Amino acid sequence: MHNKLINKEIKMAVVGLGYVGLPLALEFAKHLSVIGYDIKERNLEMLRNRIDPSGELGSQSFEDRDIIYTSNPEDLKQANFFIVAVPTPIDKYNKPDLHPLLSATEVVAKAIHPGDYIIYESTVYPGCTTEECVPILERLSGLKYIDEFKVGYSPERINPGDSEHSLQNTIKIVSSCDDDSLENIAAIYEMVVTAGVHRAPDIRVAEAA
Repeated sequence: MHNKLINKEIKMAVVGLGYVGLPLALEFAKHLSVIGYDIKERNLEMLRNRIDPSGELGSQSFEDRDIIYTSNPEDLKQANFFIVAVPTPIDKYNKPDLHPLLSATEVVAKAIHPGDYIIYESTVYPGCTTEECVPILERLSGLKYIDEFKVGYSPERINPGDSEHSLQNTIKIVSSCDDDSLENIAAIYEMVVTAGVHRAPDIRVAEAA
């Protein structure tokens, strides 16, 4: 997976281009072929014009990047490595609203192929990835978890407005469903996180982090 991405034999998709997903997509697009997916067409048009809707990134961050911006779920079928970075807002009862996460999972589930990887970065409670997301992936894809697709989790570490602690200089926690895929995921993130990558023992521990 790692070598195929580097050689641009396969593509990465970043689902959700907000303050977490956009810096990630642009940093990976220095090295890989990236599909940036979001449901907000107005924001996508700004991105195509090298404007960050959140105002966090300057136009230079968009230069020399191998990336396309799309709201068409069909385009995701070109990818084999998916990073889901949609928000998990708090509802009026101070409970996480999982609707964006589960909706994004449904979109990804309809695009994946045997052997694909899906990494979640959205902030969730321990157990959410395997208990809520994986069943959707299996049901809608017709594929079997671990045997036919891999799932990992890497908690986002971005603070809006904090220019000191960036994606590149903040240690990244990664986890996966098995040891082989964990090494692939770690190697991929190590391309963009110069501070290094910490391998968590399992997905639930990474979610708790």
